[in-house]
Amino acid sequence: MKHSITGLIIILMLQHLSCTVTPPADIIYTNASIWTGTSDGTQSEAIAVSNEEIVGVGSSKEVMKYKGSDTRVVDLAGKLVLPGFIDAHTHFIDAGIALNYVDLRGSESPVEFAQRIGDFAKTLTPGRWIIEGGWDHERWGGELPHKAWIDSLTPDNPVFVSRTDGHMGLANSLALELAKITSETPNPGDGVIVIDPESGQPTGILKDNAMGLIWSVVPEWTEAELDEANQRAIEHSLKRGVTQIHNMGTWSHLETFKRFHDQGQLKLRVHSYVPLYSWSRLAEYVDKNGRGDDWLRWGGLKGFVDGSLGSTTAWFYEPYSDEPATSGLVVNDLDKLNQQIISADAAGLQVAIHAIGDQANDWLLNSYEQAAQTNGKRDRRFRIEHAQHLTPEAIPRFASQGVIPSMQAYHAIDDGRWAEKRIGPERIKTTYPFRSLLDKKSPLAFGSDWSVAPIDPLLGIYAAVTRRTLDDANPQGWVPEEKITVEEAVRAYTSANAYAGFQEDRIGTLEAGKLADFIVLSEDIFSIDPNTIDQVKVLRTVVGGVEQYVLE
Repeated sequence: MKHSITGLIIILMLQHLSCTVTPPADIIYTNASIWTGTSDGTQSEAIAVSNEEIVGVGSSKEVMKYKGSDTRVVDLAGKLVLPGFIDAHTHFIDAGIALNYVDLRGSESPVEFAQRIGDFAKTLTPGRWIIEGGWDHERWGGELPHKAWIDSLTPDNPVFVSRTDGHMGLANSLALELAKITSETPNPGDGVIVIDPESGQPTGILKDNAMGLIWSVVPEWTEAELDEANQRAIEHSLKRGVTQIHNMGTWSHLETFKRFHDQGQLKLRVHSYVPLYSWSRLAEYVDKNGRGDDWLRWGGLKGFVDGSLGSTTAWFYEPYSDEPATSGLVVNDLDKLNQQIISADAAGLQVAIHAIGDQANDWLLNSYEQAAQTNGKRDRRFRIEHAQHLTPEAIPRFASQGVIPSMQAYHAIDDGRWAEKRIGPERIKTTYPFRSLLDKKSPLAFGSDWSVAPIDPLLGIYAAVTRRTLDDANPQGWVPEEKITVEEAVRAYTSANAYAGFQEDRIGTLEAGKLADFIVLSEDIFSIDPNTIDQVKVLRTVVGGVEQYVLE
């Protein structure tokens, strides 16, 4: 009996020892300044990673207990470590395509605009389309481009280059001919074909739904082209510290991400949204395939209420100050849109809708409220994409209704150069109201809208904290009362975006048991002059414990 008791004690002791032995980590990063992003504001100096997850965060002494004979140890020389940046709003594959086309973003005059297109046309075979571009007519005083500027430079290549916001574009005469657009072509519903008042002919500018007339004759991308675009976009984003993107795209984009995932080539995480009108297809897809995994997720839908401020198609209560004949466009049948929202929500899908003008945002908040009342209580996390121009009454509704304002801080320092010209001094007071939304406890989420704006979270943080417009006309900040702190902006790019994608239990903060997604920066953005944050470099991007980018 005595021997049996002794044996039992030994067994229990061995079991206890086996439970307390710490398994060795694959890699330990030490001598760092780690901002974990947790609610208690924990600061640490070392992090241990095993497989794809964090196994320990704390002091170097605490974390070195995870060191084994094969553990790699990396000294970060005191650099700042943050949770990986999540971009809550991209057009990822479209942006990857744009990286391979003409860049009109920096064109400062009609001559430079035309010359860039002409020079690019010389590199193409006849018949090859010239698309994307990202021009901004406000850079040269606000005159919209005209097909006459580029026709002689592009006789053999159809052109349809988009404004930065993607809500209007310029077609050359060849593209208009292919789309059969003439002076007799009626404006499609919720779109505008701009007519030259002197000639009575189309200028080549098409706004919102009128753009579809051109896109219907542009050849569809092949799988190979989509894969190449995705690869370009992934490499571009990892260099900027992005470890996950939310893609507001199409089913072909989801299929592209799926190909990469199946081949083990998806080096950053993706949350793929598909068009709202396809909600029933997505519901069936989720029923059959679930909602994905840590690398690729789906289950969200993207729709539109209105256009954009830059194209004077965002939907406002009052007319535009500089175009008093219009107060913007509604780009969908609102009754149909409302029913799609209610149906998609009833199917348990997440709904994310584009709304920019103040009337568009109010309408959407009302629609979301109706859907929640109709379908009952659940964790739905409705999102409003952009939420740029709000009435004072709308601001507290985001928190009270649990709606996520999914915003893009960079737009504030871009549009802020000319927004007051569009909507006047009173309406800009609640434009990009980051501070007001946070003060009302709204779950502010940040993204880029890439390729509309750069996919660079450090630029977004700089914009949110300084609100210093790109023309430097507002060194103290444009509508400065809406500035937020660096920490608040970082949370909007990390934990808030994890919440916006239903992944707060896996990513967004640096804690044991969460996925090992983090970045290393060249400077401590919490302590440097905020006006220099845009100059900070990403030194490393780690996704799932793998260094996907290291600055050479």
